Amino acid sequence: MNIYLLSDTYHEGVINLPQIKITCKAINLDLTSYDALIFSSKNAVKALCETNSDWKKIPSYAIGNPTANYIKENGGFVEYISKSAYGNDFAKEIIKNLKGKKVLFLRAKKVLSDLENILKKAQIDIASQIVYETTCNDENKFLTLEKKSIFIFTSPSTVECFFKHYKWDKSYKAVCIGKVTAKALPLTITPYISETQTIQSCITLSKTLIKQS
Repeated sequence: MNIYLLSDTYHEGVINLPQIKITCKAINLDLTSYDALIFSSKNAVKALCETNSDWKKIPSYAIGNPTANYIKENGGFVEYISKSAYGNDFAKEIIKNLKGKKVLFLRAKKVLSDLENILKKAQIDIASQIVYETTCNDENKFLTLEKKSIFIFTSPSTVECFFKHYKWDKSYKAVCIGKVTAKALPLTITPYISETQTIQSCITLSKTLIKQS
């Protein structure tokens, strides 16, 4: 029984089957007028690292420890880490911290949360900038996948692209990194959701499912 991780992030004991690819956008942006930056993923940090170093001087607000750790590893300053892994909850958490500040949300072309609008309604001076785009990785399609395998879905985009490339077998099991990702699955699939929103937690859950089978 294989565990397929639908991401290119290496972890021992799983098979990487990346379903998405990230394209960073060319950014010509003056960050010096902003008091705070919001990052909802490591991909936005990567995009800035390629084009602009001014972001490192500005306090960052991060969704999740993986994003926060990536900011620190690249020389940035983390002001706040979300208690929730979901954008809408995160927005409500940081309203009081952002009062009176000029804020920039560095984001993907497609976002599922209503973070920006929630903050605007709370009278936060926030703008957004698309810094990367997620598309399907068509290099990893129509491979032969072992039956009774477990598939780890790390985002709604990995769900979308997987089902563009493959048909679901009834012997498969789905493990999702969170509730938003789980909701993206077809209604005929009952997923397992990791206790915390990290890939390592998903892998631990997957290995537990193998032991129980």
